[in-house]
Amino acid sequence: MVRAFIFLNVAPSAEADVLQHLKAIDAVEEAYVSYGVYDLIIRVKAETAEQLKGIVTGKVRSTNGVLSTLTLMMIEEQADQNIFPNKIEK
Repeated sequence: MVRAFIFLNVAPSAEADVLQHLKAIDAVEEAYVSYGVYDLIIRVKAETAEQLKGIVTGKVRSTNGVLSTLTLMMIEEQADQNIFPNKIEK
């Protein structure tokens, strides 16, 4: 299993629409609105790095309103639970 955090910059006032769209993607485990350099942060999972690439390029980056992304692929899991306390409801 491959996991990654994806930090997104979105068009002004598009946060809610983009967040709703991303939450509907099966691979998205967590999704948050943030303040600062990035507007949204999501955590995704995939079976392989190649599948992760397809999710990032084919689903996340192609979402209307997404301006740019930064993907951080996890190489080792240190905890048996989510590091963020709140899970998204789809």
